[in-house]
Amino acid sequence: MSQQSVIQKEDLELGNLPRIGVGVLIFNDKNEILLGKRLVANGYGDWAPPGGHLECGESLEDCAVREVFEETGLQIASPKFLALTNNIFENTGDHYLSALMTLAFPEGQDILNIEPEKTKEWCWFPFNNLPENLFLPLKSLQDGSAYFSDVRLIHLNY
Repeated sequence: MSQQSVIQKEDLELGNLPRIGVGVLIFNDKNEILLGKRLVANGYGDWAPPGGHLECGESLEDCAVREVFEETGLQIASPKFLALTNNIFENTGDHYLSALMTLAFPEGQDILNIEPEKTKEWCWFPFNNLPENLFLPLKSLQDGSAYFSDVRLIHLNY
């Protein structure tokens, strides 16, 4: 085991452990994805889906619903798990596991920029033609380094 992979007592005391993020890929009927231009330290200037930190006791689905509403005002339901990414942000050294969820755009709702101090604007991008400066978890999805479940078992026999 490498020196870096061992959790030290100091890490636990200082809270220097990976955090859990949840990003929500919202697709419209043109196969475009909703992305916001970030104005915060990790990924400043990058295009990212709505999302944020998982709170203690919260499910991934509940976090997705809450974060999308807090950032865009959209009321969503039934987000589905897509992938997991494992990223370390070079500028801050922050380590994140990010669950990427997905769902269809809830028609008839307006996209608001509720947190303009965190997101400059929200825009639609064709999924097959995304901008260069993508948020690190989204880059991991694009470059194939994200983790996908390939398990299709109904039950396990031991």
